[in-house]
Amino acid sequence: MNTVRGARERARIEVTAAIKDEARRMLEAEGAAKLSLRAVARELGMVSSALYRYFPSRDELLTALIIDAYDSLGAAAEEADARALAAGSPPRARWVAVCGAVRVWALAHPHEYALIYGSPVPGYSAPVDTVGPASRVANTFIGILHAAHGSRGLALPPLPDALRPEADRMTADFAEGLPPEVTAALVVAWAQLVGLVSFELFGQFNRVVEDRAAFFSYAAGRLAHEVGLTAV
Repeated sequence: MNTVRGARERARIEVTAAIKDEARRMLEAEGAAKLSLRAVARELGMVSSALYRYFPSRDELLTALIIDAYDSLGAAAEEADARALAAGSPPRARWVAVCGAVRVWALAHPHEYALIYGSPVPGYSAPVDTVGPASRVANTFIGILHAAHGSRGLALPPLPDALRPEADRMTADFAEGLPPEVTAALVVAWAQLVGLVSFELFGQFNRVVEDRAAFFSYAAGRLAHEVGLTAV
C-alpha cells in the first residue's frame, strides 16, 4: 500500500511540475493576464476537470508560480551572501554580491521577474502565502545590516523627524534590532534596486547605459553607502 501511495505522490509531483512549466511558457508567450487553466490543460492533453484537481483556479496556479519565483530569487540571494561570507567578505561586499545575484537572476528569468515585480495581474490579489517567500531577499539584506551593526560597521543615515514614527513602525514590524534610520534607508534602497533591475530588463536603459554590468556594480555600491555600510 505504501508503494502505491508513493507512486501516486510521485505522479502528482510530476504532473504538478508539468502544469507549472506549461504555465511559465504561457507567461513568456502571452503574459500573466492571459493565463488560462483551460489553455494549459489543452496544451498538456488533459481535460480541464483533471487539471482542476491540481489547481482549482487560475489564481491558485498564479500563486504557485509567484511563490516559486520568489523562492528561486531568494535562494539566489542567500547563496550569493553565503559565498561572500565564506570568503570572508565584509558586509558592504556581501551587500553588493546579493544585489548582483538579484540582477543575474532577473536577467535569466525575465518573465518570472515580471510576474513578481511587473504590472499587477488584473483581478488577482496575492494571498498571505506569498509573504514569506517574497521576504527572503529583504531578509538577506537585513541579516547583512545586522552583522554590520554588530561590528560597528554601520553609519546612521540621516532621518527627518517627520519620518521617525514610520521608521520606528517599520523597524518593529520587520527589522527589529536595526536603527530606525537604517530601516528607512533599507526600504529606499530595496525600491531603488528593483527599479535598477527593471530599467535594465524592460529597456529603459537603451541608449542611456551601455556598460550595464559596470553601471550596476557602481549603483549597488551607492546603495550600500546610502544604507550606512562602510567600505571596511
